[in-house]
Amino acid sequence: MRHRLTIDYGDDVLFSSGLTRGAFDEEARFLLAAKLYEVGRLSSGLAAKLCGKGRVDFLLSLPRVGVAVSNLQPEDLDSEVELMRRG
Repeated sequence: MRHRLTIDYGDDVLFSSGLTRGAFDEEARFLLAAKLYEVGRLSSGLAAKLCGKGRVDFLLSLPRVGVAVSNLQPEDLDSEVELMRRG
């Protein structure tokens, strides 16, 4: 099942952003996906799908908006290091 989100905005928003309507829509989708990824609500794969990018392209685009590529929490780091030691 697919769902749609609609956000109303005026020409003043486009003018202030300096973006065309298409570019603004694309940027808004990316920023939403990036934030949901950053706070751990979506995996990188699902976030990439939400904004219409491939996973690698999505991850490589994150630093542009100040979002870390890895969203591992400090408590996750210990288990990741332990897995690497076993492997």
